Amino acid sequence: MLGMPLLLLDLDNTLLPRDAAFRAWAGDFLTENGLPAGDLDWLVMLDGSGYVPRSTVLGAARRRYGIDRSMESMLAHYRDGINSHIQCPDSHVAALREAREAGWTLGIVSNGGTLPQLEKIRLTGLAPLVDGWVISEEARCLKPDPLIFEIAARRCDFRPAGDWKAQTWMVGDYGPADIAGAAATGLRSAWLHHGRPWGERAYRPTVSAPSLPEAVRVILAAGEHPAAGRGFAAAAAGRPQRSRGQLAIPASRLAPLPVKAVKAANAGQSTQAPQTVQSTPAAKAASTPLAQQVPLVKARPLAPIESAQARWGDPAAAAG
Repeated sequence: MLGMPLLLLDLDNTLLPRDAAFRAWAGDFLTENGLPAGDLDWLVMLDGSGYVPRSTVLGAARRRYGIDRSMESMLAHYRDGINSHIQCPDSHVAALREAREAGWTLGIVSNGGTLPQLEKIRLTGLAPLVDGWVISEEARCLKPDPLIFEIAARRCDFRPAGDWKAQTWMVGDYGPADIAGAAATGLRSAWLHHGRPWGERAYRPTVSAPSLPEAVRVILAAGEHPAAGRGFAAAAAGRPQRSRGQLAIPASRLAPLPVKAVKAANAGQSTQAPQTVQSTPAAKAASTPLAQQVPLVKARPLAPIESAQARWGDPAAAAG
């Protein structure tokens, strides 16, 4: 969309609580097969938040319990079951609408099989809330490849007046795909930490938040309050929330680059290693540079999804 900033979002465990849906399916699987309920954690551990191949997870379960069913039958049962449990929380829908009303173009970037991911988008009602999406299987490229983010921008009909990368954010929960991909592409990023510490050394998110609604609020605040600090945002759940103009920075040794280092990089000079995080969140927020302001424009009605984006029955879309 011309003149509107772009917000790209991961699907599983960002827009949709995928891990909760898997846990519910696993509980049903154990009950239906008369298996020990105490094995639920074993299945969840094996699942690896969806990053372990389904054939590995289901194959291990079939061998452990001596289940006499084909892998194809178990895969079909799994896909039907997990999709019956997955839903988009009301708070996430509200966050998407808030971004839309603030004038943002919205897109989904997902690694996964085409048909399973499309089914999630359709069944959870996400399709009319976004301008487009790209799924790795049909796009033939995976996050963190910059190409998949470029495809997403094109499918959202994103046509900014300037550099599209400077007007785009990526939100996701998985560092090696979502945050590394944003860094490789030149986008700003928001990492949903879900209570986890940041563990990567080669790259880091622009901001961090405990949930999608909080991440969206931080991103919108970065555009509305140019004096706000840039850095890891949103303190742990239960702490008093700061105003939108101040980003709460949790204790972390991975702080954004100091102002001097950023200026030196822009001037083509050599930079020093990131400095140690200062002792107080307020000092950190004051000493770190703000992410480039995202221009906001007047809200506009939802645009219909192009037919090419919503061909659920397209035979060219391979099953995941």
